[in-house]
Amino acid sequence: MIAYPALAEIRAVDQVEGFGDDPWWIIAIKCLAIFVILVLMTLFTIVFERKVVAKMQHRVGPNRVGPKGWLQSLADGVKLMLKEDIIPKAADKIVYVLAPIVAVVPAFLIFAVIPLGPEVSMFGQTTRLQLTDTPVAVLLVLAIASVGVYGLMLAGWSSGSTYPLLGGLRSSAQVISYELAMGLSFVGVFLFAGTMSTSGIVEGQERLWYGLILVPSFVVYLISMVGEVNRAPFDLPEAEGELVAGWGTEYSSIKYALFFLAEYINMVNVSALATTLFLGGWRAPWPLSAINDGMFNEGWWPLLWFFGKVIALLFLFIWLRGTLPRLRYDQFMKFGWKVLIPVSLGWIVLVAGMRLALNEGVQREELMMWGGGALAAILVASFVIPLFTERRADVDEDEPSAEPEFDPFAGGHPVPPLPDQQVPAVPVTAGGTADETTESEAREEGPSA
Repeated sequence: MIAYPALAEIRAVDQVEGFGDDPWWIIAIKCLAIFVILVLMTLFTIVFERKVVAKMQHRVGPNRVGPKGWLQSLADGVKLMLKEDIIPKAADKIVYVLAPIVAVVPAFLIFAVIPLGPEVSMFGQTTRLQLTDTPVAVLLVLAIASVGVYGLMLAGWSSGSTYPLLGGLRSSAQVISYELAMGLSFVGVFLFAGTMSTSGIVEGQERLWYGLILVPSFVVYLISMVGEVNRAPFDLPEAEGELVAGWGTEYSSIKYALFFLAEYINMVNVSALATTLFLGGWRAPWPLSAINDGMFNEGWWPLLWFFGKVIALLFLFIWLRGTLPRLRYDQFMKFGWKVLIPVSLGWIVLVAGMRLALNEGVQREELMMWGGGALAAILVASFVIPLFTERRADVDEDEPSAEPEFDPFAGGHPVPPLPDQQVPAVPVTAGGTADETTESEAREEGPSA
């Protein structure tokens, strides 16, 4: 007879300790707080971005609406809601209306598993500053983020226009490419933390942040999170020079505002996830964490450290937008598939070997010595090998080339020369005519030649 586990045992496996015991009204307060925080962070980030970029470009940013212009994004939101809502005649109306909702709802759900702080007392109830947690919370975040791209893809497809469709296809390809690198950057954190729970990962960084010991994983995540949320220099799905406005070309009024809201909430989400996985989460930075046995890691203080780190990462998004030009699409995809993913795979092998060595009793100092020596050898090779390849390339350039002479009329139509090609001159006699044929005759005889 097969013995099945009891329901209580199953729930114990699927539930992280410290969650699931809050009364319903505490859960309702947390849900409302997450909604308000994300909306306020969106309003703040829009004005913050405009002010920082204006400072970088030596011009005046928003300064009219509210104190020093800080209510400008609220005014823009009200304006978008009051604008005329236009639905294109060729659009699939049901999908066209549902696409913004599909994009914005997953953006709100991700913050449910982000730990904002430790246990606090709320109206006489002891609860954690986190809505919920699961043993696979980070994988849940990746799954929810994957659903959000369907909103952009459906928006492009349902608009009944060419440029939105191309923008939607770019969005899906971009998310697939860079989500792989993002997922691989998490593996090192899982190996060190021994869990995929967000609260467990923060607890594992009590002594040392993973961003300091897993620098390659952190760098790969920072790059892939920019590509994940379609921000400059990776904002190719809405490249105005190529696709007008991409997937959002045919949208207006509140529907366009929802896409705008989803984009900025996703910026906050990926920044909060980076804070949780690599920057110690809500824990205070050193030396504040060592004052009075960690008094700044208790109570409501951790909210300050958490949102301070999130705003610092949001500044990184803005800095990139204000300094880097947009990549070409082929460069962008090549960078994701041929650089980020191979680097992540190699780093995973190295981290797994380090963890195995530590588990087998190898001393940390010895491991750091061998690892530092291997890294130094790789750096030296990366500097030496290009010198030999460049020297060989110079030798090849000095050798005479046996390429045939460029003929601009060989294919029947005049073709402009490439940068390293020259159009042969037509010989002209003293009488002002060509020796054999005139230039017009050469064009006519081009196809037969």
